[in-house]
Amino acid sequence: MTLRRLEFPLRRLLGSCEHNPQGLWSKFRKKPVVIKAFQITPETRNDNRDWPSWLNEAWQKDFAELGAFFRLSAALCICTLEGVLTVSDGDWIIQGVKGEIYPCKPDIFEATYEPVNG
Repeated sequence: MTLRRLEFPLRRLLGSCEHNPQGLWSKFRKKPVVIKAFQITPETRNDNRDWPSWLNEAWQKDFAELGAFFRLSAALCICTLEGVLTVSDGDWIIQGVKGEIYPCKPDIFEATYEPVNG
């Protein structure tokens, strides 16, 4: 089979992300849930006086325990179901609906969440 003959089927397959002839996927919207979040800054990374209680509780966990928040050399890390994730200055640490914690980049946080009163 020549390259020219492959070109058309590949373009058809790869040309549109919206192509879903067999209904294999659907679009979904996130449910409106309220989360707790705390932004790590150069000041707060080394001083836990302003950390929320749930983050201080995570700091007290053993580093190998799920949900642990710990320092590894100069890096701040969180032990999650996806593995150990690092937290950079500016990242938000989110406490999810089941109490799990995980980092979120500031641009993703801003696009996904808005402040809630109360």
